[in-house]
Amino acid sequence: MTGLTLDIADLYARTALGHVTREYPNKMDHVLEGPTDVLGPRALHPVFFGSFDWHSCVHGWWTLFTVYRLYPDGAEAAGIRDLADTLFTVDNIDVEVDYLDRPGSRGFERPYGWAWCLTLAAELARHETDEGRRWAAALKPLADAFARRFTVFLPLATYPVRVGTHYNTAFALRLVLDYAEGSGDAALAALCRDRAWAWHGADRDCQAWEPSQDEFLSPALMEAELMRRVLEPTAFVDWLDGFLPRLAKTQPQTLFVPASVSDRSDGKIAHLDGLNLSRAWCWRGIASALPSGDPRRAVALAAAGHHLDVALPQVTGDYMGEHWLASFALLALLAASD
Repeated sequence: MTGLTLDIADLYARTALGHVTREYPNKMDHVLEGPTDVLGPRALHPVFFGSFDWHSCVHGWWTLFTVYRLYPDGAEAAGIRDLADTLFTVDNIDVEVDYLDRPGSRGFERPYGWAWCLTLAAELARHETDEGRRWAAALKPLADAFARRFTVFLPLATYPVRVGTHYNTAFALRLVLDYAEGSGDAALAALCRDRAWAWHGADRDCQAWEPSQDEFLSPALMEAELMRRVLEPTAFVDWLDGFLPRLAKTQPQTLFVPASVSDRSDGKIAHLDGLNLSRAWCWRGIASALPSGDPRRAVALAAAGHHLDVALPQVTGDYMGEHWLASFALLALLAASD
Protein backbone atom coordinates (compact mmCIF):
# COMPACT_ATOMS: atom_id res chain seq x y z
CA MET A 1 0.00 0.00 0.00
CA THR A 2 1.33 3.40 -0.99
CA GLY A 3 2.78 5.54 1.79
CA LEU A 4 4.52 8.85 2.23
CA THR A 5 8.18 9.03 1.19
CA LEU A 6 10.78 11.77 1.53
CA ASP A 7 10.63 12.50 -2.20
CA ILE A 8 6.85 12.91 -2.11
CA ALA A 9 7.03 15.02 1.05
CA ASP A 10 9.61 17.32 -0.54
CA LEU A 11 7.46 17.68 -3.65
CA TYR A 12 4.38 18.58 -1.62
CA ALA A 13 6.30 21.04 0.56
CA ARG A 14 7.88 22.70 -2.48
CA THR A 15 4.46 22.98 -4.09
CA ALA A 16 2.85 24.47 -0.98
CA LEU A 17 5.67 26.97 -0.54
CA GLY A 18 4.90 28.09 -4.07
CA HIS A 19 1.31 28.99 -3.29
CA VAL A 20 0.78 29.92 0.39
CA THR A 21 2.15 33.40 -0.36
CA ARG A 22 0.73 33.68 -3.88
CA GLU A 23 -1.90 36.35 -3.29
CA TYR A 24 -3.56 36.29 -6.71
CA PRO A 25 -5.71 34.90 -8.20
CA ASN A 26 -7.87 34.88 -5.09
CA LYS A 27 -11.45 33.79 -4.44
CA MET A 28 -12.45 35.60 -1.27
CA ASP A 29 -15.15 34.78 1.27
CA HIS A 30 -15.68 38.41 2.26
CA VAL A 31 -18.89 40.33 3.01
CA LEU A 32 -18.61 44.02 2.14
CA GLU A 33 -20.37 46.15 4.75
CA GLY A 34 -19.19 49.45 3.30
CA PRO A 35 -16.62 51.03 0.98
CA THR A 36 -13.84 50.77 3.58
CA ASP A 37 -14.13 46.97 3.37
CA VAL A 38 -12.81 46.96 -0.20
CA LEU A 39 -9.40 45.53 0.68
CA GLY A 40 -7.10 42.91 -0.79
CA PRO A 41 -6.47 39.43 0.64
CA ARG A 42 -3.22 40.26 2.44
CA ALA A 43 -4.68 43.34 4.12
CA LEU A 44 -7.57 41.28 5.47
CA HIS A 45 -5.63 38.08 6.22
CA PRO A 46 -1.92 38.68 6.86
CA VAL A 47 -1.26 34.97 7.44
CA PHE A 48 -3.70 33.12 5.17
CA PHE A 49 -3.78 35.36 2.08
CA GLY A 50 -2.47 32.93 -0.53
CA SER A 51 -3.40 29.65 -2.17
CA PHE A 52 -6.40 31.02 -4.12
CA ASP A 53 -8.65 31.06 -1.03
CA TRP A 54 -8.39 31.30 2.75
CA HIS A 55 -9.14 27.67 3.60
CA SER A 56 -6.68 26.32 1.03
CA CYS A 57 -3.98 28.51 2.53
CA VAL A 58 -4.79 27.13 5.97
CA HIS A 59 -4.44 23.53 4.88
CA GLY A 60 -1.48 24.43 2.70
CA TRP A 61 0.21 25.39 5.96
CA TRP A 62 -0.99 22.12 7.50
CA THR A 63 0.84 20.36 4.67
CA LEU A 64 3.98 22.39 5.31
CA PHE A 65 3.99 21.88 9.07
CA THR A 66 3.24 18.17 8.71
CA VAL A 67 6.16 17.70 6.35
CA TYR A 68 8.39 19.83 8.60
CA ARG A 69 7.61 17.62 11.59
CA LEU A 70 8.01 14.32 9.76
CA TYR A 71 11.09 15.30 7.76
CA PRO A 72 12.96 18.00 9.73
CA ASP A 73 15.99 17.55 7.47
CA GLY A 74 14.00 17.67 4.26
CA ALA A 75 14.98 19.85 1.34
CA GLU A 76 12.32 22.46 2.11
CA ALA A 77 12.60 22.52 5.92
CA ALA A 78 14.59 25.75 6.11
CA GLY A 79 12.19 27.50 3.74
CA ILE A 80 9.21 26.39 5.78
CA ARG A 81 10.81 27.56 9.00
CA ASP A 82 11.84 30.96 7.67
CA LEU A 83 8.45 31.71 6.12
CA ALA A 84 6.54 30.54 9.20
CA ASP A 85 8.68 32.77 11.40
CA THR A 86 7.75 35.71 9.19
CA LEU A 87 4.00 35.09 9.07
CA PHE A 88 3.01 33.24 12.26
CA THR A 89 3.36 36.18 14.62
CA VAL A 90 1.10 37.34 17.40
CA ASP A 91 0.29 40.56 15.56
CA ASN A 92 -0.68 38.81 12.33
CA ILE A 93 -2.87 36.27 14.11
CA ASP A 94 -4.56 39.11 16.01
CA VAL A 95 -5.69 40.54 12.66
CA GLU A 96 -7.06 37.13 11.64
CA VAL A 97 -8.97 36.90 14.95
CA ASP A 98 -10.30 40.45 14.67
CA TYR A 99 -11.69 39.62 11.23
CA LEU A 100 -14.03 37.09 12.86
CA ASP A 101 -15.55 39.84 15.00
CA ARG A 102 -16.96 41.66 11.97
CA PRO A 103 -20.79 41.43 11.81
CA GLY A 104 -20.54 39.96 8.31
CA SER A 105 -18.14 37.22 9.33
CA ARG A 106 -20.51 34.96 11.25
CA GLY A 107 -20.59 32.39 8.46
CA PHE A 108 -17.03 32.99 7.26
CA GLU A 109 -15.55 29.63 6.18
CA ARG A 110 -18.14 27.58 8.06
CA PRO A 111 -17.53 24.70 8.62
CA TYR A 112 -14.66 23.73 6.29
CA GLY A 113 -12.20 26.50 7.08
CA TRP A 114 -13.06 26.29 10.79
CA ALA A 115 -12.23 22.59 10.84
CA TRP A 116 -9.00 23.01 8.90
CA CYS A 117 -7.80 25.75 11.24
CA LEU A 118 -8.33 23.41 14.18
CA THR A 119 -6.52 20.67 12.29
CA LEU A 120 -3.63 23.05 11.74
CA ALA A 121 -3.58 23.75 15.49
CA ALA A 122 -3.65 20.02 16.22
CA GLU A 123 -0.66 19.51 13.93
CA LEU A 124 1.36 22.26 15.59
CA ALA A 125 0.55 20.77 19.00
CA ARG A 126 2.54 17.69 17.92
CA HIS A 127 5.70 19.71 17.35
CA GLU A 128 8.39 19.46 19.99
CA THR A 129 10.78 22.08 18.65
CA ASP A 130 11.08 25.60 20.00
CA GLU A 131 9.84 27.05 16.74
CA GLY A 132 6.92 24.64 16.61
CA ARG A 133 5.83 25.66 20.09
CA ARG A 134 6.18 29.32 19.11
CA TRP A 135 4.00 28.88 16.02
CA ALA A 136 1.44 26.91 18.02
CA ALA A 137 1.25 29.62 20.67
CA ALA A 138 0.78 32.30 18.02
CA LEU A 139 -2.04 30.38 16.33
CA LYS A 140 -3.85 29.46 19.55
CA PRO A 141 -6.16 32.52 19.77
CA LEU A 142 -7.48 31.81 16.28
CA ALA A 143 -7.97 28.12 17.03
CA ASP A 144 -9.74 29.00 20.28
CA ALA A 145 -12.06 31.33 18.37
CA PHE A 146 -13.05 28.61 15.92
CA ALA A 147 -13.50 26.04 18.69
CA ARG A 148 -15.93 28.46 20.35
CA ARG A 149 -17.74 28.89 17.07
CA PHE A 150 -18.27 25.15 16.79
CA THR A 151 -19.66 24.96 20.33
CA VAL A 152 -22.20 27.65 19.42
CA PHE A 153 -23.04 26.39 15.93
CA LEU A 154 -23.36 22.63 16.41
CA PRO A 155 -26.35 22.78 18.81
CA LEU A 156 -28.10 24.96 16.20
CA ALA A 157 -27.37 22.55 13.35
CA THR A 158 -30.53 20.47 13.30
CA TYR A 159 -29.59 18.73 10.07
CA PRO A 160 -26.33 17.53 8.51
CA VAL A 161 -25.08 18.86 5.20
CA ARG A 162 -24.37 15.88 2.96
CA VAL A 163 -22.97 17.55 -0.17
CA GLY A 164 -19.51 16.59 -1.32
CA THR A 165 -18.04 20.09 -1.08
CA HIS A 166 -16.91 22.54 1.59
CA TYR A 167 -20.21 22.53 3.49
CA ASN A 168 -20.07 18.82 4.29
CA THR A 169 -20.57 18.49 8.04
CA ALA A 170 -19.23 14.94 8.36
CA PHE A 171 -15.83 16.05 7.09
CA ALA A 172 -15.77 18.97 9.53
CA LEU A 173 -16.69 16.81 12.52
CA ARG A 174 -14.12 14.19 11.53
CA LEU A 175 -11.36 16.78 11.67
CA VAL A 176 -12.64 18.62 14.73
CA LEU A 177 -12.90 15.44 16.77
CA ASP A 178 -9.17 14.85 16.35
CA TYR A 179 -8.45 18.39 17.51
CA ALA A 180 -10.84 18.23 20.46
CA GLU A 181 -9.47 14.95 21.79
CA GLY A 182 -5.87 15.97 21.24
CA SER A 183 -6.31 19.31 22.98
CA GLY A 184 -8.29 17.89 25.89
CA ASP A 185 -11.49 19.75 24.98
CA ALA A 186 -13.81 17.05 26.27
CA ALA A 187 -16.92 19.20 25.85
CA LEU A 188 -16.27 19.84 22.15
CA ALA A 189 -15.42 16.16 21.58
CA ALA A 190 -18.66 15.09 23.23
CA LEU A 191 -20.62 17.61 21.16
CA CYS A 192 -19.09 16.25 17.96
CA ARG A 193 -19.98 12.70 18.92
CA ASP A 194 -23.51 13.65 19.89
CA ARG A 195 -24.11 15.51 16.62
CA ALA A 196 -22.64 12.68 14.56
CA TRP A 197 -24.92 10.12 16.20
CA ALA A 198 -27.99 12.36 15.96
CA TRP A 199 -27.35 13.02 12.29
CA HIS A 200 -26.18 9.59 11.14
CA GLY A 201 -26.82 6.92 13.76
CA ALA A 202 -30.00 5.70 12.06
CA ASP A 203 -28.78 5.97 8.44
CA ARG A 204 -29.31 2.74 6.54
CA ASP A 205 -28.77 1.32 3.03
CA CYS A 206 -26.86 4.23 1.54
CA GLN A 207 -27.56 4.57 -2.17
CA ALA A 208 -24.45 6.68 -2.90
CA TRP A 209 -25.75 8.93 -5.63
CA GLU A 210 -22.29 10.19 -6.48
CA PRO A 211 -20.09 11.61 -7.79
CA SER A 212 -21.50 15.01 -8.62
CA GLN A 213 -19.59 17.18 -11.05
CA ASP A 214 -17.67 19.30 -8.54
CA GLU A 215 -17.37 17.07 -5.46
CA PHE A 216 -14.09 16.54 -3.65
CA LEU A 217 -15.65 14.56 -0.79
CA SER A 218 -17.72 11.40 -0.96
CA PRO A 219 -20.94 12.03 0.97
CA ALA A 220 -21.25 8.30 1.62
CA LEU A 221 -17.68 7.45 2.58
CA MET A 222 -17.14 10.64 4.53
CA GLU A 223 -20.09 9.74 6.72
CA ALA A 224 -18.71 6.23 7.22
CA GLU A 225 -15.27 7.57 8.12
CA LEU A 226 -16.81 9.95 10.65
CA MET A 227 -18.78 7.13 12.27
CA ARG A 228 -15.65 4.96 12.35
CA ARG A 229 -14.01 7.73 14.31
CA VAL A 230 -17.01 8.19 16.63
CA LEU A 231 -17.90 4.58 17.43
CA GLU A 232 -16.02 1.75 19.09
CA PRO A 233 -14.92 -0.89 16.55
CA THR A 234 -17.67 -3.41 17.29
CA ALA A 235 -20.36 -0.74 17.21
CA PHE A 236 -18.94 0.65 13.99
CA VAL A 237 -19.00 -2.74 12.29
CA ASP A 238 -22.66 -3.11 13.28
CA TRP A 239 -23.42 0.38 11.97
CA LEU A 240 -21.56 -0.29 8.71
CA ASP A 241 -23.56 -3.50 8.22
CA GLY A 242 -26.66 -1.35 7.98
CA PHE A 243 -25.21 1.66 6.17
CA LEU A 244 -23.39 -0.19 3.36
CA PRO A 245 -24.89 -3.68 3.54
CA ARG A 246 -23.46 -4.78 0.16
CA LEU A 247 -19.94 -3.44 0.61
CA ALA A 248 -18.36 -6.91 0.43
CA LYS A 249 -19.90 -7.25 -3.06
CA THR A 250 -18.44 -3.85 -4.07
CA GLN A 251 -21.83 -2.21 -4.07
CA PRO A 252 -22.80 0.56 -4.62
CA GLN A 253 -20.34 0.22 -7.47
CA THR A 254 -19.80 3.97 -7.89
CA LEU A 255 -17.88 4.08 -4.60
CA PHE A 256 -15.25 1.76 -6.08
CA VAL A 257 -14.75 3.55 -9.41
CA PRO A 258 -12.41 6.58 -9.39
CA ALA A 259 -13.97 9.73 -10.77
CA SER A 260 -12.97 10.86 -14.25
CA VAL A 261 -11.59 14.40 -14.55
CA SER A 262 -12.25 15.99 -17.93
CA ASP A 263 -10.54 19.38 -17.50
CA ARG A 264 -8.04 20.08 -14.73
CA SER A 265 -7.82 23.76 -15.63
CA ASP A 266 -11.44 24.15 -14.45
CA GLY A 267 -11.31 24.60 -10.68
CA LYS A 268 -14.65 22.91 -10.03
CA ILE A 269 -14.00 19.93 -12.29
CA ALA A 270 -10.54 19.58 -10.73
CA HIS A 271 -12.33 18.93 -7.43
CA LEU A 272 -12.80 15.37 -8.66
CA ASP A 273 -9.09 14.63 -8.21
CA GLY A 274 -9.66 15.52 -4.57
CA LEU A 275 -12.64 13.18 -4.47
CA ASN A 276 -10.38 10.31 -5.47
CA LEU A 277 -7.85 11.23 -2.79
CA SER A 278 -10.43 11.71 -0.03
CA ARG A 279 -12.09 8.42 -0.95
CA ALA A 280 -8.71 6.71 -0.54
CA TRP A 281 -8.39 8.33 2.89
CA CYS A 282 -11.86 7.13 3.89
CA TRP A 283 -11.37 3.62 2.53
CA ARG A 284 -8.13 3.25 4.47
CA GLY A 285 -9.80 4.45 7.65
CA ILE A 286 -12.74 2.11 7.21
CA ALA A 287 -10.39 -0.82 6.56
CA SER A 288 -8.49 -0.09 9.77
CA ALA A 289 -11.63 -0.69 11.84
CA LEU A 290 -12.54 -4.03 10.25
CA PRO A 291 -11.31 -7.36 11.69
CA SER A 292 -8.53 -9.07 9.75
CA GLY A 293 -10.86 -11.88 8.67
CA ASP A 294 -13.61 -9.56 7.44
CA PRO A 295 -13.73 -9.77 3.61
CA ARG A 296 -14.68 -6.10 3.45
CA ARG A 297 -11.23 -5.17 4.71
CA ALA A 298 -9.49 -6.38 1.56
CA VAL A 299 -12.20 -4.78 -0.57
CA ALA A 300 -11.71 -1.42 1.15
CA LEU A 301 -7.93 -1.54 0.88
CA ALA A 302 -8.11 -2.44 -2.80
CA ALA A 303 -10.46 0.48 -3.41
CA ALA A 304 -8.09 2.81 -1.57
CA GLY A 305 -5.15 1.65 -3.65
CA HIS A 306 -7.05 2.00 -6.90
CA HIS A 307 -8.10 5.57 -6.10
CA LEU A 308 -4.56 6.51 -5.06
CA ASP A 309 -3.07 5.06 -8.25
CA VAL A 310 -5.37 7.28 -10.29
CA ALA A 311 -5.09 10.45 -8.20
CA LEU A 312 -1.51 10.76 -6.96
CA PRO A 313 -0.03 11.64 -10.37
CA GLN A 314 -2.45 14.58 -10.57
CA VAL A 315 -1.54 16.38 -7.34
CA THR A 316 0.74 18.85 -9.12
CA GLY A 317 0.72 20.28 -12.60
CA ASP A 318 -2.14 22.79 -12.74
CA TYR A 319 -2.63 25.56 -10.19
CA MET A 320 -6.37 24.96 -9.92
CA GLY A 321 -5.57 21.61 -8.33
CA GLU A 322 -2.12 21.96 -6.90
CA HIS A 323 -3.06 24.87 -4.61
CA TRP A 324 -4.88 22.34 -2.40
CA LEU A 325 -4.59 18.72 -3.53
CA ALA A 326 -1.39 17.90 -1.62
CA SER A 327 -3.26 18.20 1.68
CA PHE A 328 -5.73 15.54 0.64
CA ALA A 329 -2.95 13.35 -0.69
CA LEU A 330 -1.26 13.60 2.71
CA LEU A 331 -4.49 12.66 4.51
CA ALA A 332 -4.66 9.51 2.39
CA LEU A 333 -0.98 8.62 2.56
CA LEU A 334 -0.79 9.05 6.32
CA ALA A 335 -4.05 7.23 7.08
CA ALA A 336 -3.82 4.05 9.14
CA SER A 337 -4.63 1.01 7.04
CA ASP A 338 -3.90 -1.78 9.47
